Amino acid sequence: MKTFLHVGCGKHTKADTTAAFAGPDWHELRFDINPAVHPDILGTMTSMTAVAGHSVDALYSAHNIEHLYPHEVPLALAEFARVLNGAGFAVITCPDLQSVAALVAEDKLTDTALVTPNGPVAAIDMLYGYRRYLAEGNHYMAHRCGFTEKVLRDALLGSGFASVATMRRARAYDLWAVACKNPVPEGTLRDIAVQHFPAA
Repeated sequence: MKTFLHVGCGKHTKADTTAAFAGPDWHELRFDINPAVHPDILGTMTSMTAVAGHSVDALYSAHNIEHLYPHEVPLALAEFARVLNGAGFAVITCPDLQSVAALVAEDKLTDTALVTPNGPVAAIDMLYGYRRYLAEGNHYMAHRCGFTEKVLRDALLGSGFASVATMRRARAYDLWAVACKNPVPEGTLRDIAVQHFPAA
């Protein structure tokens, strides 16, 4: 069975990741900075020393990298690449600031943009962190940087990944990326993206 590292898992499990990772072929290893969510491995994205190099087949990071300061992003992405084996790949999703900025430009900073299982989300939540979680004292949830599709792709290519495919879902206000540690044919990259990206 292949293993994927679920970075910044929070309370989520493999069932909350991608359709492929949620299947029987993948074993989940949960990683988080917050001991309250009982991860398998406790640590930070910028120093994943508890995870051996080349030790996992894939990595999943959903809405985590925006919690870093800009200068920490290359450190975290390099750590993502380090823990992957040679055929490994990362699946990363985060807010799309280009879509969020359009809401702000329309003076809709606090208007509900979408409704999630956790409740309504507005542009201000996607820019600075989900207000309800922050009000409850979970300061890990604050946002300290952000990405457009180009910025995310360039960050991955500059941090140890050789092949990258991205998707921007403007109506969902999010970005998705598949990043392979080593060069792969375009068809292989496309196949991985189809398995892990949500419907456009």
